[in-house]
Formats: sequence, structure tokens, C-alpha cells
Amino acid sequence: MAFEFTKENLQKFEETLKRYPQKRAALLPALWLVQEQQGWVSKESMEYLAKLLDLTPAFVYETATFYTMYNLKPIGRHHIQVCNSVCCSLRGSQETVATLKKKLEIEVGESTSDGRFHLSTVECLGSCGTAPMMQINDDYYEDLNEEKIDKILEKLK
Repeated sequence: MAFEFTKENLQKFEETLKRYPQKRAALLPALWLVQEQQGWVSKESMEYLAKLLDLTPAFVYETATFYTMYNLKPIGRHHIQVCNSVCCSLRGSQETVATLKKKLEIEVGESTSDGRFHLSTVECLGSCGTAPMMQINDDYYEDLNEEKIDKILEKLK
């Protein structure tokens, strides 16, 4: 299925282009806009961006695959990213991951069968003083323990 920006996102894309001296410089925010629209960055969307930005599809692919912030396959509706930096690790991020794996019945890098959750580990999310922590979509959850995780997951179901 061919990808195209919605009318609203095409307008956002055109506004983004105005901020850069060269079209190609808008590639990262354009990839982010694709991901916001469809939840991930597909091959078709990369080809679409290549045409819009006068780039080769290979260049867009190389860029999208270099950055871990872009999902290259469909993921669950709630993307759980557990910080595994040194601070979070010292304060129990491994236990956070183990709790989530057990409760969601998935491994890191997998989505639940109902498509609700996807579990990832990431490097520093910049909340070292409140470790261990995780980000779910755009929201931070800090000072985690099993009880807090249960409450968070229950609200998202």
C-alpha cells in the first residue's frame, strides 16, 4: 500500500521545509512525522520521502536504519522503553525489564499478541535522579517498582 502524508501532515512537512536551507536537512523530522502518522517507518514511506526531498531511497533507508528512534516495523500501541544506562542499571532497571517481560509475556524487542504493548531497552533517557525509569510513548514513569508498574499497565489496558 502506497504511503502519503495526510493533508495535515503534508502541511506540517511543508512548514518544516521552510526551516532548513536544503531539503535534505529536513529528513529526520520528516521521518519522525511519518512515524507519528503510521506508528512506524515503512519502505513505502521512505520511498515517498525520497521523492519529496529529492533523495535516493537508499539514502533515506540508510538514515532511518542508523537511528534507533525510528521503528522499522509495526510495534504495539504503547511503546515501553526502559532506560538501561548506568544510573538506571545500578538502581534496578534489570528488575524493571524482568517485571515487564513477565507481566506482558514478551521479550525485549517484541510486541504483545493483542498489539497493545512493545518492549524496548534504550540508552539514557535523561532522568538519572529518578531511576529506574521508563518512557511509554511520550510519558516518563520514574522511581519504578513492581507495584508502580502494575498501576501503570492497568491504566493503559
